[in-house]
Amino acid sequence: MLEMTFSVLLCTYNRPDLLAQCLDALLERTTEKPSQIVIVNGGDERTDRLVSNLQSRIPIHLLKTVNKNLAASRNVGLPHCTGDIVAMTDDDAEVFPNWVAEMKRAHAEHFEAGVIGGVVVGADKDSLVSRIADRVTFPRFDTARAVRTVPGVNVSYKREVIEQVGLQDETLFRGEDVDYNWRAQKLGWQVWYDPGVRVLHHHRPTLRQFLNQHFMYGRAYYLVRRKWQEMYCVYPHSLRSTKDVLKGLNFIAATFYEPAQYAWRMERSSDKLLAYPVLVANQLAWRGGMIRQKIAAR
Repeated sequence: MLEMTFSVLLCTYNRPDLLAQCLDALLERTTEKPSQIVIVNGGDERTDRLVSNLQSRIPIHLLKTVNKNLAASRNVGLPHCTGDIVAMTDDDAEVFPNWVAEMKRAHAEHFEAGVIGGVVVGADKDSLVSRIADRVTFPRFDTARAVRTVPGVNVSYKREVIEQVGLQDETLFRGEDVDYNWRAQKLGWQVWYDPGVRVLHHHRPTLRQFLNQHFMYGRAYYLVRRKWQEMYCVYPHSLRSTKDVLKGLNFIAATFYEPAQYAWRMERSSDKLLAYPVLVANQLAWRGGMIRQKIAAR
């Protein structure tokens, strides 16, 4: 199992500066190199020039596509990934030096886990928005465990999973990773979170971008739950029982008590107070996205 081959699928769209940092982390800073990198470029020729200068170091397959959404770009790249393990990250992330080795270790230790991911760490520790995003944008746990999902910026799949699940759902403009991981679970695979598997992520730099990101996540959350009615969900699909009503009330109340819980966990004392109104705004944006998408779906 230690000799398993390792493919990295990376989709990009007109962010050559970030992509250069991402590839530097994969090619120069990793202690164990991937066997193959597949890059799907939905943007202009700047990415083509950047990749052409690197292709002599490691097998890099550059594929061109028309930018639609992340799921569509990944579907262009997936058939070209030949590794026993197929990992994914984004052009605004930089993997840690032991990323490939830790992914392989986790897969070797957990045969039942078809999907493995880990920690996403914000790159800008001086930004309050980035520190808040560290808490609420990506799930984080203290110990390795089975989880509901892991984000597409730091995830890997056993080849059998890719073959069984197939392509990603291109009707989802966000949430394609949650949908894909759920489909893997429905086939009997476990989703595993390992804190040793880490990437550095350049979060949205402004408050407006951060709130818009979570508004779009809210829209996607609704679309995925409409597709999978049996999936875990923060709101009730109907109000036919007392349990449904209580869940609906909690959906409203959580807008205010969950930000307090997240704010309390902030490491800096000053952040505990400053973060609360931002977190409330974030909850409103996320839930507003769900409501907006429900209205649009009528």
